[in-house]
Amino acid sequence: MKSKINWILGNTVENNTFSIGILFFRLVIGVLMLTHGFAKLSNFEMMSSQFPDILGIGSQWNLILVIFAEFGCSILLIFGLFTRLATIPLIITMLVAIFVAHASDPFAMKEMPVLYLAIYFFVLIVGSGKFSVDYLLNRKLK
Repeated sequence: MKSKINWILGNTVENNTFSIGILFFRLVIGVLMLTHGFAKLSNFEMMSSQFPDILGIGSQWNLILVIFAEFGCSILLIFGLFTRLATIPLIITMLVAIFVAHASDPFAMKEMPVLYLAIYFFVLIVGSGKFSVDYLLNRKLK
């Protein structure tokens, strides 16, 4: 159990310079994606009836899942709280955007989700860095 908690909260690097880079990625990508989630949340009533039912669970539930990823998980990413877990819904959302929602679109339409996906995978692998709530929690647990 402790190894699972260590994976969730732990970091693969202790270097300050690298952690500043991870912090920069987390803040920028988190704020950028947060704007997408906030737009969907703000227009929930209008969008819920016309949002694509990609997963076959209804338009409204698809929209709720996307808002959870784009808004909720982006907030976690910004603070560096449960960072690795927070990237998983974001990765799934980007994969659906690339391979389902924009499947027939030209690459120019897929380029931004691909960039988000690459950064989310990077953060999933390296963790949240030293400048995060995860780091503080992990130090308290040790």
